[in-house]
Amino acid sequence: MEARLMETQVIEDLTPLHLISPPASQTDSSIALLWDKPPHSSEIACYRVYVNGKLHGLSRRTDYTMNGLEASQTYEAYVCAVLHSGEVSQPSDTIKVSTRPQADRFDITGFGAVADGQMINTEAIQAAIDACTFGGKVVVPKGTFVTGAIFLKSHMTLHIEQGGVLLGSDHPDDYPIMQYRWEGREQFCYASLINTQDPAEGRLKEITIEGEGKIDANGTALFHKEMAEKKGFRGRAVCLRNVDGVYLKDITVRQSPAWCVHLIYCNGVSVNHVEIHTKKDEQGRRYEHIFNGDGLNPDSTSDVYIFNSMIASQDDCIAIKSGYNEEGRRVGIPSQNIRITGCTFKSGFGIATGSEMAGGVRNVRISDCRFEDVYSIATIKAPRGRGAVIENVTVEDCTLTNYSLEHEDCRWFRGAINIDQYYSHAAFDADKIEEVDEGTSVIRNIHLKNIVLDTHAGSAVFMAGLPESPLQNITLENVNALGKYGLKAYNIKGLVMKNVTVTSREDQDVQFHNAEYTEV
Repeated sequence: MEARLMETQVIEDLTPLHLISPPASQTDSSIALLWDKPPHSSEIACYRVYVNGKLHGLSRRTDYTMNGLEASQTYEAYVCAVLHSGEVSQPSDTIKVSTRPQADRFDITGFGAVADGQMINTEAIQAAIDACTFGGKVVVPKGTFVTGAIFLKSHMTLHIEQGGVLLGSDHPDDYPIMQYRWEGREQFCYASLINTQDPAEGRLKEITIEGEGKIDANGTALFHKEMAEKKGFRGRAVCLRNVDGVYLKDITVRQSPAWCVHLIYCNGVSVNHVEIHTKKDEQGRRYEHIFNGDGLNPDSTSDVYIFNSMIASQDDCIAIKSGYNEEGRRVGIPSQNIRITGCTFKSGFGIATGSEMAGGVRNVRISDCRFEDVYSIATIKAPRGRGAVIENVTVEDCTLTNYSLEHEDCRWFRGAINIDQYYSHAAFDADKIEEVDEGTSVIRNIHLKNIVLDTHAGSAVFMAGLPESPLQNITLENVNALGKYGLKAYNIKGLVMKNVTVTSREDQDVQFHNAEYTEV
């Protein structure tokens, strides 16, 4: 009897937790689900997803998208965990979620768009967008449609069908100069390929970009011409601003002249099964002469769910930002409540917070992600002058393998796990105390758990706080790290290391300087 009771308790402990359909992740034919892993999740082989009481499908991640649904219908869903032993857990809580109404379709070819790869279709595509009814769908069919900047509106979907391509014009005149946030400050920029305009009153609502087609910003050509003209800072592939309810689903976005997907002052964002290529195309051909090619940047944006996606970046794969110095503090809109799960990153610098973070960043969770030839799993960068607080960041169940030697330790990146308040400084004095003022940043409550990493490029772990503002409450648990260099830690109060192994190929495994630490 006692053995049976213990077995029952284990099964209950393996019940999936906190099942939700994340913000905006419902279309007229699909609903996305997310849940949290239970304790002892290493015993789980996969998850069963039930819809209206019937088994709908399996997932090895903590997300699942129900496709092929009927419009304007309510569905009940719950999830069970399947153990390696074959036993099945108790079901999660059941949630009810509705699909959107059937969308009216507005095919851009009906407005004069031509898929010849040459004609500029900006007016035709914009006409389709302007004509789109509430909840309607602007459709880009198969073929390559060249366009300049287009502007989406509330309560619409841009659907790019498989084989369809929106290709950015290579003429800067096709991208009007606008005021957008660039590197943390409101500045004049070339419009992006896909944009929003700030409404006269209120905010935009419910914008979806979906489909198995491609958005190609033609960044290599635009980069040179925009840099030569210098009427503004470079545009992006997609730049959405002041939107409540953003859904990016199944789309491929590539070759931006700068950051690829930029979300400014948005709330309620879901990114599901999206590919972003800013360094090379899908065949591995390098995009020449592009820099600052971040993949996806939530900027003063809240309630963000990024899952089941792949980013191959020239720079940061994901960069969480909230403004630069005085202006960022004055605007004071944080990035918060961000969950990144079940994603793969294949080049660039991993997931970064900062360095423009003067509005604050909090409640970030990164889990079950793979980093392949990526320099870092997690970078948190907040140099002097920014101010504000980065707090409550959790990174767990992630792996990194980096054999690329294209980048090595420098002022911009110093470790595969990288918490750096001397970001951008080639040399620093870790003992030089400066006055604490509104520009003094705070980094606290950072937890890394169940991390395996092997990097040939630089330090396995680099953590450096300021002597006047040490890093606070940093936890490394079940971390197994191998690097060209080992662990370096400066100016930390409350570093806890539990079951941590760091090995250096070329220097000391562990180096501490003014770091208060406990090994458990």
